[in-house]
Amino acid sequence: MKLNILTIFPEYFSSPFATSILKRALVAGAVEINIVDIREFATDKHRLTDDRPFGGGPGMVMKVEPIDLALESLGVKKNEIVADSDSGGVEKKSDRSKFLTGSKIILTSAKGKIFNQNVVKDYSKLQELTIVCGHYEGVDERVAQNLVDEEIRIGDYVLTGGEPAALVISDAVIRLLPKVLGNEESNKNESHSTLGTLGIPQYTRPQNYKGWEVPEVLLGGDHQKVAEWREGKTTT
Repeated sequence: MKLNILTIFPEYFSSPFATSILKRALVAGAVEINIVDIREFATDKHRLTDDRPFGGGPGMVMKVEPIDLALESLGVKKNEIVADSDSGGVEKKSDRSKFLTGSKIILTSAKGKIFNQNVVKDYSKLQELTIVCGHYEGVDERVAQNLVDEEIRIGDYVLTGGEPAALVISDAVIRLLPKVLGNEESNKNESHSTLGTLGIPQYTRPQNYKGWEVPEVLLGGDHQKVAEWREGKTTT
C-alpha cells in the first residue's frame, strides 16, 4: 500500500513511523509512506495555507488551492463515477467506486463519518490511501465537495488538528496489511472485528500477585470452558 498524508506539520509523523509496528511495516515493504507538506503548494510569498472565513466568525479556515495542488502533484483524484452493469452501462455514483479503483482520498473532519473496524478493513484493501489533515476552524468546504471521497472522524471530540486522527487511521490500517504483524493470527477474531465485540481480559504469570488471582477457569486446561468464559466477556 502507498499511504499519502497531506499536512502542514510534516514533522509530527517523524517519530511514530520510525517506531514499533509501523517501522516494521516500512522495513518489510508492506507500506510506502509519503508525507506531503501542504505549505509547499501555497501560492503567496508567505506560504499561507489558511485565511479568514467568508461570513465572519472566529479562527481561520484552510484554503482549497494548496490542497488541490498538493493532490494534483500526487496524481490522485476523487472517485465518483463507475459503470453500473445493472443500469445498462450507464455511469452513476456508487459507494463501491472508491474501492474498485484501489485508491481513496479522505479528509479528517469533525463532521465526517465515524471511523470503525469495518472502515479499517475496507481501507486495508486499497492500493493507495491519501489522508488530508484538517486544521484550525476547518477546511474550505469545496475540498469536501470536490476533492475527497469522504470525511472521517475518529471520535466525538475535538482535536487540535487532523494529524492525530491521521496517525490513528494509519496505525489501524497498516497493522492489517500482510507481513506486518509477527503472527498473522493476531488480527483474527480480535476486538471490534465484529461491531459490538470487545477485547477479552488477559492474564499471565504470576498466578497470584498481591492476592490478585487469575480466574480459576483459565488454569484448568479445559479449552471449551475457557472459550465459553471468553465468549461471555466479549460483547457489549
